[in-house]
Amino acid sequence: MLNNIGLPGLLLIAIVVLVLFGRGKISSLMGEVGKGITSFKKGIAEGKEELEKEALDKALDVTPEEEKEKS
Repeated sequence: MLNNIGLPGLLLIAIVVLVLFGRGKISSLMGEVGKGITSFKKGIAEGKEELEKEALDKALDVTPEEEKEKS
């Protein structure tokens, strides 16, 4: 059904959305989408840093498992 939309169909949909919601509403919506994407990327980067830090801490800890269990 949606396989044959093409460029003219997409332009028609864009014009209808613009008429229904107005330029200001669409602009603010796209701004919020941009903030959400930025926040998502920041969260991914922080999670990756945390995992790398944990792996580094684990690699630096050379205490034998037996001694860890005694503590």
